[in-house]
Amino acid sequence: MVFGGDGMDGWSGRSAAQLPMPLEPGDRVWVIAPSGPVLSPESIARGVEIWQERGLRVQFAPGWDAQAGFLAGPDHNRRSQLAAALADPGCRAIVCARGGYGAARLLEDWDWPLFASRGAGLLSGEARSPVWLVGFSDVTALLWSLARQGVAGVHGPVLTTLGTEPAWTVDRLFSLMAGQPIAPLSGDGWGGGSVVGPLFPGNLTVIANILNTPLQPVLEGAILAIEDVAEYPYRLDRLLTQWRLSGLLNAIGGVAIGHFTACDPPPDRPSSSITEVLRDRLGDLGIPIVAGLPFGHEPPNAALPVGTIARLDGHAGTLEFL
Repeated sequence: MVFGGDGMDGWSGRSAAQLPMPLEPGDRVWVIAPSGPVLSPESIARGVEIWQERGLRVQFAPGWDAQAGFLAGPDHNRRSQLAAALADPGCRAIVCARGGYGAARLLEDWDWPLFASRGAGLLSGEARSPVWLVGFSDVTALLWSLARQGVAGVHGPVLTTLGTEPAWTVDRLFSLMAGQPIAPLSGDGWGGGSVVGPLFPGNLTVIANILNTPLQPVLEGAILAIEDVAEYPYRLDRLLTQWRLSGLLNAIGGVAIGHFTACDPPPDRPSSSITEVLRDRLGDLGIPIVAGLPFGHEPPNAALPVGTIARLDGHAGTLEFL
């Protein structure tokens, strides 16, 4: 169910996803582990402390600390965590413990609940008030699928990375969820003019793997915001070439580029640089591109709303949230 207005400031496309109602002190937040197992209890504890410092009550989903190989428990366990959080009428936000791999597996034969329009408050019939969903990396699959329902999640720090973030990104995350405006981000403009459209941030590997599946939102005219970790330049080339072959890169409105962490090639192997690959695969699209934006797998990982309207200016080098 898509709800919301008709966009703004020159955007004439379909309705944008809308943010849930602002979080307030005393609200309940569920922690789930939809992907990989938690490896650092200390980072979990620090993340919880930060959420509690903001006056929020943190509740862990049963089974969040399970492990089954490279997953945080079997699919039915991880899926039940998400379902339990969504079934709790007092749950106002869901924060993912970490990324890793496995979130997309939860979405096979999965149906999101019917979400009421923003501002509906408590459950109304079978529809429930939208909840915040926070995470990045592998959580991209959940965020993009949720955006298809008209609910804007937050591409931002998971519980295990929140404690490594600078103060300004922590403040930004909670300001966004409190319903306050968030500042534009600045990077290196590659030209291409300016575009207004829905913003879809995500991990490049994850979004390449959900192309042309039911998880993929409508991307025509959208601003694609990409980041990745531990992928050599030739692998990034392969991922972007897949996007080119799909035809979707010719339909998007602009590209925002974040961190590509630990992606440099080995010193003993001939290779193009990360920037060379990105310019080669994206530079001929004739659309606004801004690189060097502060989001991704290393601090700072600035919170980005998913599916809401933004403006990308390839000359000024800015990403602005409307």
